Amino acid sequence: MQRLALFDLDHTLVNLDEAFGVWAVEFADKRELAHQAVAWLLDLNAEGYPHREVFFGRVRERFGLVELWRRYRRRMPHLARCPSAVINGLALLWDAGWKVGVVTNWTPDNQLGNLQRTGLAAAVNAYALAGIEGVRKPDVRLFEIAAQRCGTTLAGGGWMVGDHPIADISGGHAASLHTVWIDRGTWPGQEHEADQVVTDVLQATQVIQQHHT
Repeated sequence: MQRLALFDLDHTLVNLDEAFGVWAVEFADKRELAHQAVAWLLDLNAEGYPHREVFFGRVRERFGLVELWRRYRRRMPHLARCPSAVINGLALLWDAGWKVGVVTNWTPDNQLGNLQRTGLAAAVNAYALAGIEGVRKPDVRLFEIAAQRCGTTLAGGGWMVGDHPIADISGGHAASLHTVWIDRGTWPGQEHEADQVVTDVLQATQVIQQHHT
């Protein structure tokens, strides 16, 4: 099996919940909303809406505000963080001869901002963003694009790491990749086909290296 490791972005390489929590406090403070507004936003976020446009539809209904989705996309890249330990973990894969890529859904402006501001754009060989390519995980074509930009193909196999049991794990298997599911407790009781299960991305990088020795 070739040394190809593809990673999801949100909730995998980037702790989006932490950034969202900061955004929710900013949102409430700026509009002088009661503290209950922050709790409501955090609870709504925890419900796992499939797309932020749906999420912000609910927020607009509650607070009567417009343009939130666009403002959110502009703001979040300034709040998103990738721990230095994760950057170092990716660097160790690079040093061991791995090709490292990111495969992510959601909007290109937000995801490009996240990649660039967190330092991840320089820490990987390539990335494939659904909003630019016009195809979303779990479609195999997005994995193919990432592999090609890493200078290889899916034919040689590799790994996919992510937190979503369908987009990342089922999609990774469909792309003939071994998979590592990052189980953050977001999908209780969810069936999955992952080859390995961990609780954070650093454990995932260690699993990948251990299974290639």
